[in-house]
Amino acid sequence: MGLPLSGIRVLDLGSAWAIPIAIRYLAILGAEVIRIESCARPDISRFGTHAENTTEGRFWETGARFNHINVNKKDITIDLSMPKGVALFKELVKVSDVIAENFSPRVMRNLGLHYEVLRDIKPDIIMLSSSGFGASGPWAHYGAWGMGMEPTAGISHLTGYIDGPPMKAGIPYTDIISSVHGTLAILIALEHRRRTGRGQWIDLSQNEAAVQQIGEAIMDYTMNGRVQGRMGNRHPSMAPHGIYRCRGNDKWVVISVSSEEEWKALCDALGDPPWSREQRFRDGLSRWRHQEELDRLIEEWTISRDHHEVMHTLQQAGVPAGAVLTPKEILLDPHLRERGYIHKLTHPRLEGMELLGTRPYLGMPWRMSRTPLSLERSPLFGEHNGYAFAELLGMTQEEMAELEREGVIGNRPLADEPTYWGAATVPLPVLKELGYIEEWDENYHEILGLDG
Repeated sequence: MGLPLSGIRVLDLGSAWAIPIAIRYLAILGAEVIRIESCARPDISRFGTHAENTTEGRFWETGARFNHINVNKKDITIDLSMPKGVALFKELVKVSDVIAENFSPRVMRNLGLHYEVLRDIKPDIIMLSSSGFGASGPWAHYGAWGMGMEPTAGISHLTGYIDGPPMKAGIPYTDIISSVHGTLAILIALEHRRRTGRGQWIDLSQNEAAVQQIGEAIMDYTMNGRVQGRMGNRHPSMAPHGIYRCRGNDKWVVISVSSEEEWKALCDALGDPPWSREQRFRDGLSRWRHQEELDRLIEEWTISRDHHEVMHTLQQAGVPAGAVLTPKEILLDPHLRERGYIHKLTHPRLEGMELLGTRPYLGMPWRMSRTPLSLERSPLFGEHNGYAFAELLGMTQEEMAELEREGVIGNRPLADEPTYWGAATVPLPVLKELGYIEEWDENYHEILGLDG
């Protein structure tokens, strides 16, 4: 049985997170996705965290972020700053269905590749432009990265501890949120095209996608004139509600109690301690008013127990609770493995790429009873130039060789020094000293069941 998007071809011009993640879902659903990079400006997600914490050999093929985001895709190179590169891209547009990019709004227009031009080349083309603040308005041309999006969307104002400064998430949260909107918008546009035969331009504002995540706080002001502040791990009405220390170094569990029934279940699981019957904890409002004392008493119980043990004990008692898992614990989690969420993909053993080999990858968070999905490894830099230019466009080997001599296409970055791309690895002792890592397993291949 064919996958839902079989026969759809997508040109992925995205960089970093937002567009590449949006198109990742389409690729897993069967679309033929062709990543387009430039030898002069490779995707920045190729640089950062590298296999074995080293930048030896073809280090640009071992970037953790790139390899996670770009499964099931092909990869070609075109320098769009060159007239021949623009012409080559336009030829690919003729045989494609969707174009996706997350440059600032001026870039595609300056290249002469904005929607009006591409629509003239292929009238039913669908184009997704994902930018920080959208293609209109006074902030349209402002630069934007994930760290800057959370504050301007109001998220950082609500994230942090009471009386503390605003805080950002540990990941580019707004990129991931906007990517889901991008996927959905493309699917809607494809359905619209199926019904009408007409393509369209999608102007996606990552800022607006992020603002939707705090709709409750905005409505609170609309309805009550109240500006919510930071609450740390607490909740506006639920108590106890927080993160509690468990046995071991940096081990924690989350506990959330929303009703009297759950409160009684929690007290039973804790052994019905005498303090649970005190007046200060007699009802939800009283517990909310005395959260500091309540948290301290609960932590006296959790701190002597394993975080998984606490989670399972409370869940069996009917209390919502979850262990705070590290990336290592996620990969080894028996629940995720039984559901088939963790996939093992193997990269080719090319010269200078012995470091990558077989690695675990995260799959899709949903299953379809009639549409089994699978993952294929991410592409190498410029790996599919021959397919795109020779098979799709009918170019000869001589024509492709000429483009490579001119620097329009290629199969390696022009600058292959790690420091040029900010990819130089930080020595392990420095990482430990600065507190960026808690542990480092030298035998992690064996732990994860991988080849060396």
